[in-house]
Amino acid sequence: MENGSKFDSPTNISLANNDIVFSMIEYKAISVFLVLVTCVIGIVGNVMVVLVVFTTRDMRTPTNCYLVSLAVADLMVLVAAGLPNISDSLAGTWIYGHAGCLGITYFQYLGINVSSCSITAFTVERYIAICHPMRAQTICTVSRAKRIIAVVWIFTSIYCMLWFFLVDINVNERQQVECGYKVSRNLYLPIYLVDFAVFYVTPLFVATVLYGLIGRVLFLSPLSQQADNGTERWRERSTKEKRGSNPGSSKMSNRPRSVSSRKQVTKMLAVVVILFALLWMPYRTLVLVNSFVENPYLDPWFILFCRICVYANSAINPVIYNLMSQKFRKAFKKLCKCRAEETQRHGTFQTATSYSMVRDAASTGPAAEEKKPSPQKGSEPPQQPSKGAQEKELYFSVL
Repeated sequence: MENGSKFDSPTNISLANNDIVFSMIEYKAISVFLVLVTCVIGIVGNVMVVLVVFTTRDMRTPTNCYLVSLAVADLMVLVAAGLPNISDSLAGTWIYGHAGCLGITYFQYLGINVSSCSITAFTVERYIAICHPMRAQTICTVSRAKRIIAVVWIFTSIYCMLWFFLVDINVNERQQVECGYKVSRNLYLPIYLVDFAVFYVTPLFVATVLYGLIGRVLFLSPLSQQADNGTERWRERSTKEKRGSNPGSSKMSNRPRSVSSRKQVTKMLAVVVILFALLWMPYRTLVLVNSFVENPYLDPWFILFCRICVYANSAINPVIYNLMSQKFRKAFKKLCKCRAEETQRHGTFQTATSYSMVRDAASTGPAAEEKKPSPQKGSEPPQQPSKGAQEKELYFSVL
């Protein structure tokens, strides 16, 4: 994920020091276009995930708390890794200075590692919720999820501070500034092995084991088969309930609905884990291989492919939520609809206010005084509207 290489780096995926690639207009155009589109989609999608969870009460669940942590980490990867690569490709040099080199590299690895830990956290939470439902009532809570997320971010933030001492900037032969590694690449081998083991192999191993146990409970247990057989009956009962023919069957239908909902959430999270494994595999493999070979493999088009896979992993999760989760899909639609209605309501409010001001001015003018009938003798005086009625009329005139 680095933006340049001052020294012999095993993961030099910034290609500013390659004369062949630097002169390839086609490569630069394709690179900038793909990275820009992926980053824009990912930033918008992950921001929407954060907003719908914070603004919708029903979405504040332990699992969604971990998904918010994952969304923030993905945003960090896209902003700290994707956008600087675009400017690096366009300018052909590092433009963020020494502090930018340290900070951007730090936030790159912070986002990458937090995303791995967040995936592991919601996998364990799903395992406890499904395989140990009694424990889940006290363990799988929103407050506990927030504490776990805080511990993950604090631990990862401290761990990634190591990169403040491992990167630096340099001026190459063409008098171009680069952000790259500070020492020989042989000294980075232990770091990359630890990263590969802790933040890639371990989450995938844990996810494989736990999702296997979850699948056995959800899809192979007698309860699951009974729930599948009762799904159609539940749908028929729900239809009858809406018509008012069988109001007492709602409690009986909750069980198959709960199992079906758990299956849907589990499938969605399993797809997130599978895509995490597939999309990170090219980059992790490249780092691992180049750490042991004498001449690193740095084909520009393959490096571009690895880079796009990493950014796509950070951008695709909101798309998965929208496709596989009815709750997220409804929340996304509601969020977009609320934004549009708010804009429309603001314009309508201004128009109605202007109209009410004109109407009030016309009703209090001289012509209105002349048209007011004088009270006749023996007739009751006209009743004045009460204060509440005046306020109600004013309220509706403003809106």
